[in-house]
Amino acid sequence: MISAKKRRPIAVDLFAGAGGMSLGFEQAGFDVLASVEIDPIHCATHEYNFPFSTMICRSVTEITAREIRNLSPIGTQDIDVVFGGPPCQGFSLIGKRLLDDPRNDLIYHFLRLVLELNPKYFILENVPGMALGKHKKLIEEIINKFQENNYNVEENIKILNAAHYGVPQNRERLFLLGSQKGLVLPQYPEPITAPNPFQNLSKTPTVWEALQDLPEVNHYPELETRDWVAAEWGNPSDYARKLREMALENDYLYQRQYDMKVLTSSLRTEHTAKSIERFAMTPPGKIEPISRFYKLSPDGLCNTLRAGTPSNRGAYTSPRPIHPFTPRCITVREAARLHSYPDWFRFHVTKWHGFRQIGNSVPPLLAKAVALEIMKVLRKEISKPSIIIPLGEEKLLSFNMSSAAEYYGVDPKVVGTRTKPLKI
Repeated sequence: MISAKKRRPIAVDLFAGAGGMSLGFEQAGFDVLASVEIDPIHCATHEYNFPFSTMICRSVTEITAREIRNLSPIGTQDIDVVFGGPPCQGFSLIGKRLLDDPRNDLIYHFLRLVLELNPKYFILENVPGMALGKHKKLIEEIINKFQENNYNVEENIKILNAAHYGVPQNRERLFLLGSQKGLVLPQYPEPITAPNPFQNLSKTPTVWEALQDLPEVNHYPELETRDWVAAEWGNPSDYARKLREMALENDYLYQRQYDMKVLTSSLRTEHTAKSIERFAMTPPGKIEPISRFYKLSPDGLCNTLRAGTPSNRGAYTSPRPIHPFTPRCITVREAARLHSYPDWFRFHVTKWHGFRQIGNSVPPLLAKAVALEIMKVLRKEISKPSIIIPLGEEKLLSFNMSSAAEYYGVDPKVVGTRTKPLKI
């Protein structure tokens, strides 16, 4: 476990999921010493990838700041930043959309925990729709509550596109930035890449630059029954090499111990012959008319990767993109590359949970860009850690909901179970 005594800046991740935001903040030089997540499947994956962070498998509605401090190495030490993306079901429904609307309980508890934890800075991440139309009323309430409780908030809220921060995917997210009064408010990060060159920016990596070196999963029958195999790799692009070798710019990640020859998170999808024929006939950059799946263009960007939903919300499987050259859906690893996850990062062994974990997460490079702005105002001098950290136990990646709930001592019905989808 990483000790808070080392005095890298301390962060707390609320609504942690599998860890996209945690990873981005670690890459920027933060020690994410406590992470809170309600879904035990996500908790187990997060624990595997961040074995030094305290995973608290609880709902934010049922935990206090004191518990977060006491359960983690933080104790009484100052917290530099709290971040998280609370789901806000009230956004898509007709209503007042106020903090006392029960549909917005989660965002209220984010506010409560930030005020209780009293960090120097906070970041609220959410869907772009949070800033549109009548939804602005809730944003205004949130800002007012923070301002009444010793925080300044950047009121010129921005929506950031991951494609402007080195991610080969069009994905927009809203970020609300705040600081304790008397501290300098962080700025929004300036774009560093662009889908089409402008303002002397580097070009955003393309789909094929993200995928070109990955082994073709159809060549490995082992991947029909498991999600990993020792494989032959191709020549990586600059982008892919950075994800394979943990060699990002301005990167202060704790290096993980992993075998670069092993392809992981790559369980194959069994398609019908008719589906394969339809996928092959679909031009790149177009939607296959029957499945409504988007076929990736090798020279373009990925469309926004979305998560499916559990059975208590319809058991909906979000459409997965079609590979630009092979007539099949992309794998979890290929989705991870398009989301800027490094190759050592593992996901649940099933496609269902793996895609859900990626689709629900903030791309790490986007989170890192925001985190670096917090680091600037903290004025901390951070060096690259020299230690190499082993990843967690493999069993954490293969739990079903019941076994994951038992592992964390929570109710297995805390998140709805999944019904098996139709084969495509």
